[in-house]
Order: sequence, then structure tokens, then C-alpha cells
Amino acid sequence: MFKNAIVRRPGHSLVNGITSSPELGKPDDRLAIKQHDAYIEALRFCGVEVTVLQADERFPDSCFVEDVAVCTKKIAVITNPGASSRKGEEKEIIEVIKKYYNNLEYIKKPGTLEGGDVMMVKNHFYIGLSKRTNREGAKQLIKTLGKYGMSGSIVEMLKMLHLKSGLAYLGDNVLLVAGEFINKVEFKKFNKILVDEDETYSANCIRVNDYVLVPAGYPKTKEKIEKAGFKTIVVDTSEYRKVNGGLSCLSLRF
Repeated sequence: MFKNAIVRRPGHSLVNGITSSPELGKPDDRLAIKQHDAYIEALRFCGVEVTVLQADERFPDSCFVEDVAVCTKKIAVITNPGASSRKGEEKEIIEVIKKYYNNLEYIKKPGTLEGGDVMMVKNHFYIGLSKRTNREGAKQLIKTLGKYGMSGSIVEMLKMLHLKSGLAYLGDNVLLVAGEFINKVEFKKFNKILVDEDETYSANCIRVNDYVLVPAGYPKTKEKIEKAGFKTIVVDTSEYRKVNGGLSCLSLRF
């Protein structure tokens, strides 16, 4: 059960966020704020207390707070973002995290790691190697987890921006999976919900207590999740998609 979530409001600078999909256009920052309001309300509806941080205009992507920390049951790990424009975001989260955790650990150079590449399944953490997370960063995280009785493993990636761009653990041994991860041997033990190729973006869902938050506009994925026995809440993240963001990116949940 999640009790807390931390979010950061999007700033006007969101329009300058990193994107690999320029064809989608620039995000509408006013609409992004409205969508963020709805996201916060969905988290609260799921029973978590939400800490809302003010926008940081210095960092266009700073609303994607998931990337700057990995929150576990025992420790929080402050990351070292792999995108140069995001260097420094991690420092802004430290004092906030200290309010909830006595034990903080840190990913240090030359290691890079972003939380979007880390998927927690109970006490095991899958870590994707991406343009943002390198092998050294993954090894540091695994070593740190081991100190606290947890484990981690590395997942090789070729196409996805982040590991959780194509995966979502929904609990109860159910894995929502898309694209290059569908046939990955690392995930053969899970009961899989396969995301259709034309709805790949919707693989970035999040289970928050009794509900699964699903991005708006992906009816096939929503129906499959519901058929698997989960209750869903639809949240519009269209403006965040334009800068490679999704539901999981927008909060730290613990």
C-alpha cells in the first residue's frame, strides 16, 4: 500500500522539455497544469497523501519527479540523471525526501540513473539500461539495495526511452508489457497483459493501492486491465506525452 506521493507542479518552461516526438507539437502549459490537477486528485482518491512542490522553471522536465529518486520500503536513493539538462534536479528533492526517510543513498558519477528505468516488484528491482541510465549507475543501485536486504537485476534495452515506457507492474504477479519487453526472458514468470502496438504509450500505467491509473485515449489497454480484474481511473496526460512523460513519471510513490 502506498501512503505518500510527491509531485512537482509543471512550469511554463515545460514547453522546452526534452522530446523525441517533435511531431506531437509543444505542450500547452495551461492544459498541462489542469491535467496535473486531475492527476493529483486521482492520487488522493486512491488514498495517498500528496505533497505538492512548486514548479521549478530552471528545469523544464522537473515535473517528472520519479526520475530523481528511487523510493523503497527501507531507503530512498537519490539518482544522478543521465540527461544533461536535468542535472541539478536531484539536489532539489533531497530535503523533501529527508522528511520521510532516515536512510538516503546516492548514485555517484560516473554512474547515471533515472527512476523511470527502475521497476519495483516487491523487494526486487528491475533496472533498464537506457540513454539515461548506464551500467555503472545500475550496478551502484544493485549494490545499495543489497545493503538493505533487497535485490536488483539489469535489463538490456534497445528502443524504449525508459524501462517503464514499456512496462508496469500491477501487483498480483501481473505485468503490463509492450514492445521489446513482450518476449524478454526476464519477465517470463509474470502473467502478462500485452499492450497493442498502436497503444504502446499506455504501457506506462501505475497501480496505486486499489486502482490502476491509465492514460486517456487507450481503450484497448483499459479494457484488458479491467478484464484482468483491476479497477481503473483514466487520467489525461496528453501534454506530458509531448515531452516523453507519462503517469509514472509525474510522482514518487511510497
